[in-house]
Amino acid sequence: MSYQEEFRVLSATAILGYGFPLASFEAGMARKPHLIAVDAGSTDPGPYYLGAGISFTDRGAVKRDLEIMIKAGITNSIPVVIGTAGGSGGEPHLAWCREIIEEIAREQKLHFTMAVIHAELDKGFIKEEFKAGRVQPLVPAPALTEAEIDATTRVVAQMGLEPFFAALERKPGVILAGRTYDPVCFAALPILRGYDRALSIHLGKILECASICATPGSGSDCMFGYIGEDYFRVEPLNPIRKCTTLSVAAHTLYEKTNPYILPGPGGYLDLRECRFDQETDSIVRVSGTRFVADTVKTVKLEGAKPIGFRTVSIAGARDPIMISKIDAIIQGVEERVADNFSGKLGKYQLRFNIYGRDGVMGNLEPTPDISKVHELGIIIEAIAETQRQADTICAFARSTMLHYGYEGRRSTAGNLAFPYSPSDFHAGEVYVFSMYHLLQSSDPAALFPIEYLTI
Repeated sequence: MSYQEEFRVLSATAILGYGFPLASFEAGMARKPHLIAVDAGSTDPGPYYLGAGISFTDRGAVKRDLEIMIKAGITNSIPVVIGTAGGSGGEPHLAWCREIIEEIAREQKLHFTMAVIHAELDKGFIKEEFKAGRVQPLVPAPALTEAEIDATTRVVAQMGLEPFFAALERKPGVILAGRTYDPVCFAALPILRGYDRALSIHLGKILECASICATPGSGSDCMFGYIGEDYFRVEPLNPIRKCTTLSVAAHTLYEKTNPYILPGPGGYLDLRECRFDQETDSIVRVSGTRFVADTVKTVKLEGAKPIGFRTVSIAGARDPIMISKIDAIIQGVEERVADNFSGKLGKYQLRFNIYGRDGVMGNLEPTPDISKVHELGIIIEAIAETQRQADTICAFARSTMLHYGYEGRRSTAGNLAFPYSPSDFHAGEVYVFSMYHLLQSSDPAALFPIEYLTI
């Protein structure tokens, strides 16, 4: 492809299943994209979805988005690339998304080749790599142990560009990938066509969140990107949105600890010479981004393990005297629970999340003063080795807090208001991230086998 022609990328939505206006997508198709791409997952919803092997996005919503994207891509001979299938990118997530695509192909009578890139790794392989000293913590994760590997339900590696380069050489109509570094599904094809690596990855960083980089921002609207020889441009496809130098620069800082360095598989983006220029009232032009390759190749590992079962109870409190004494009341309830079940229920965790004080930020809350608060939302959470044990702990803590006596109490009918009956809810199995580490690999592409299917 000649540099006289910009490479054009249509980003459908911030996460597959979040949706997009059909008019925005059609405006993107009118610009004749060379690529339609979407990021389908994240670790943001926590470890449960990785460990349990299910998607955090709804099947019907994902099918709706994919149906529009794939039909447009196949009909117009435009490759469709999907990263982090099923939300977490493990084998069950990949199979779930593949089933949806096959269903769409049958219903729409579409015929194409699909490359499926696998990202889940065998725990035995991880253990051997760990013993060889090739697995290190990604700060601030703790050091790994063999016991932690054994306890882990599922491990995925976050793929970079190399597996996409290999898949794209076969020119499939659709690429469905497991766990992927978010910008890669947008960046791989233009890099393969000869466009600048740094600019392609930086554009991918912007496009993976679609219209969140515009003002007003949205995670459920389309965004369009253009890559030239020494720049890229971003343009919202909905007339109610605009890209500004502020909104695009701000999104470049999104989810970063350093404003000048954006690390990823294979190297990092150096943004110190980056420029943001307002080209039109809605289009921003970006230049000056540089790529610095790592001397040692690594991929990020993500693993999750189960730690028990959760039961929760939701309640509200409006008595100003109780609110002023809430910490002492919580401590009293915790002590009463511990005394009542000492040595009988094994290990358990009991938490009280107090909304209206620090329910969102916890210990990081800068204004925890509740002297002027007129009501609190209280979530009682119990985690134990079995669901029945969690039920017991939660129910006892809830009833104890409901009738807990404190100095100045005026009503004995109950301290808490419950919005639901039953008041206690099973939240099911609980997972935590057990692996957030870097795996050293001289050949990252070898970790991600590719399967080619005729759909």
